[in-house]
Amino acid sequence: MASDSGESNMDREMILADFQACTGIDNIAEAITLLELNNWDLVAAINGVIPQENGILQSDFTSEASQATMYGPPSHSEAADAAARSAGPPPSSSSSSSSPPSSSTSAFCPISPSTRHIVERQPRMINFRVEYRQRSVELVLEESRTVGEIKGILQTELGIPASKMHLKGWKSGDVSDTTVLRSLHLPKNNSLYVLTPDIAPTASTSKNSALQDSLNQNFLLVISHREAQRDYSLNFPGSKTIQEVKRNISDLTNIPVRHQQWEGWPASASDDSMTLALSGISYPCHHLSVCRRSSPANAQEPTEECTDVHMISDSEGDDFEDASEFGVDDSEMFGMGTTGCRKSPMMPENSENEADALLHFTAEFSSRYGETHPMFYIGSLEAASQEAFYGKARDRKLLAIYLHNDDSVLSNVFCSQMMCADSIVSYLSQNFITWAWDVTKEANKARLLTMCTRHFGSVVTQTIRTYKTDQFPLLLIVMGKRTSNEVLNVIQGNTTVDELMMRLMGAMEIFTAQQQEDIKDEDEREAREMVKREQDEAYRLSLEADRKKREAQEREEAEQVRLEQMRKEQEEEKEAIRLSLEQALPPEPDEESVEQISKLRIRTPSGEFLERRFLGSCQLQVLFDFVASKGFPFEGFKILTTFPRRNITQLDPGSTLLEAKLFPQETLFLEAKE
Repeated sequence: MASDSGESNMDREMILADFQACTGIDNIAEAITLLELNNWDLVAAINGVIPQENGILQSDFTSEASQATMYGPPSHSEAADAAARSAGPPPSSSSSSSSPPSSSTSAFCPISPSTRHIVERQPRMINFRVEYRQRSVELVLEESRTVGEIKGILQTELGIPASKMHLKGWKSGDVSDTTVLRSLHLPKNNSLYVLTPDIAPTASTSKNSALQDSLNQNFLLVISHREAQRDYSLNFPGSKTIQEVKRNISDLTNIPVRHQQWEGWPASASDDSMTLALSGISYPCHHLSVCRRSSPANAQEPTEECTDVHMISDSEGDDFEDASEFGVDDSEMFGMGTTGCRKSPMMPENSENEADALLHFTAEFSSRYGETHPMFYIGSLEAASQEAFYGKARDRKLLAIYLHNDDSVLSNVFCSQMMCADSIVSYLSQNFITWAWDVTKEANKARLLTMCTRHFGSVVTQTIRTYKTDQFPLLLIVMGKRTSNEVLNVIQGNTTVDELMMRLMGAMEIFTAQQQEDIKDEDEREAREMVKREQDEAYRLSLEADRKKREAQEREEAEQVRLEQMRKEQEEEKEAIRLSLEQALPPEPDEESVEQISKLRIRTPSGEFLERRFLGSCQLQVLFDFVASKGFPFEGFKILTTFPRRNITQLDPGSTLLEAKLFPQETLFLEAKE
């Protein structure tokens, strides 16, 4: 079974390559869609794209025959030219233009082996919109990547282990992690959702269960086809995307998706990869209307007669072979042949202020190509460079400089199909600072060259000079470096969306590698500066602590000096008082004195005894002065008798010793007052 599946995938790749070679359709997603509508029947798909003048090709070949020789469409002039340019010159034995086809047979365009590798030269990019609970992740991957790699990216973005992740929404049912995206034959835009049954939802995820319910609900869309005056009532599950609905309507009305003009979609349905459940339509029934979009060239007649531009180029004819494939006519595709057909230029000439010029450019760009376009930086080139290059390493971005020239036949195609593509707009907005300038006028071009010389050097200026008008528009990808700014890539106007995306991603890879080095250097520098700041702060705190300690010590020493001085003064004062009291005491009477003598013995708090004789007629004040002269002042001590206990200091100092009954002798003791 695995072998059959591998052969089937190989067959489909070969059928896809041959279908693109014969029809000239470079858009891989569009080619796969057309082949799927015809069940991968190559001839039926070719007949559906290029109707034959003399009948249709017979779809009677087998898969083995398709591997040996693939048949192109009959020798319809434009189809044959496209096939010849894509596949190269055919062998002379089976030339597609040697003879006209008959009614029963068709001319064939043999496909060379190199044709089968057309798509391999430029990897096809696939867009994914992945919903998980309240979050949405946008991914752009090459079709050579696997489902497991998608889970790895989602693990980083959502913080969910890949082993607990169930990725749903595949049209072919559940797929394994090793499945290569190319083998699933996916369209350009896809909508998936992640289920994590092993991770319990929190209270904030209550809306997620409602989302899962809405994905399983059926929505009735009543779609009115205005030209046919017919209504279609169609049931779609909530997991169906808006893009899939439009494809189904394309099958019913024969209006290609790119030509459909809708009314009735809510404002929230801004992305065709969004599911019906998330689009905001009414449940259970929603009314819509659709019609074929009219060409802008037909809707508005030019005010002056314009000359059509016919471009004949063997090397570039495949890219723009049929302008009607894009829903525009030749004049809209390539621009007008004369400048008189334009209402206003993209940028006024000799504008004094760059910001005003860019505001005018943005407004004119929106009026021509719609509101979906990159967000152009409003300001000078120097300011845009500062914004992109000179912030923190983690915040830096690439600078995309878009140079527009209305005189180039490629400008309208590049703007409408490349610059306004949702994937390009999203990628530029996320990863680039986009700055624009119009070089249609020589004065504006000279001003640009002067700015480029000042900011990027003469090499970039000379590079811009070498490009001719028909090679515009240009998209310069500039990366800021330590010493100078470097132009990584110059993308010309003759490119495709996939190639443009691939070159933008290539520049982003180079920038990311450089950014990681810058972040590492910046982190190391900040770490060194942090250590230095911490050391400086520690040193400052140490000095502050030493200063405070020194001041405290000085204050303490000053206080000690002051206290010592006060103590000395107090002692001196006490000594002076003691000496004065001692000198004022009456002389001690002799024991043989005829007067009444009172002999007192006074015990000090230290246990020593003071003895002295006093006349009985002496006042108590004399006793108090004697005790104070010995260092025990009246204010600090009290004199007590032993038994009965009496406080002599409470008596009248004017009373005599006899009156105080301290005669003829008495033992007293001193006690400090509380």
